[in-house]
Amino acid sequence: MRLEECFERRLLRKIMADREKAMRSIKMAENKLKLAKQALLKEFYDACIIYAYTSMFHSARALLYKDGIQEKSHACVVLYLKEKYSSLIPFYLLQSLDAFRKERHEALYGLEYEASLRDAEIAIKDAEEFIKIVREVLNAG
Repeated sequence: MRLEECFERRLLRKIMADREKAMRSIKMAENKLKLAKQALLKEFYDACIIYAYTSMFHSARALLYKDGIQEKSHACVVLYLKEKYSSLIPFYLLQSLDAFRKERHEALYGLEYEASLRDAEIAIKDAEEFIKIVREVLNAG
């Protein structure tokens, strides 16, 4: 799918920019990251992936709220960030967001998926870095 299709199909749509929602979303991202770390300590790696991805998603959503965009599709969020924020967010983090989006889906709905310790550690590291960058972007603008 292309970004234009996301808007045409109303999977992304224009709303009023809302800094307060953006800040609430980044706070939610931080809370989900804490849960991911707790899951890691308890060796609940699938839950860790889910929480770490959710943390990254809420960080991404903060940027959308800042820009006045409402999402109805996780995949379209990734497309939006790749087009609008690729100069500020490293490509590998955008790829990680998309990869963990898919892993989250498998962790929730798949019959074969089992996350590893390494997967969980990478998810947390990437979520931490993602939040840090998004906070910098929000504070700069």
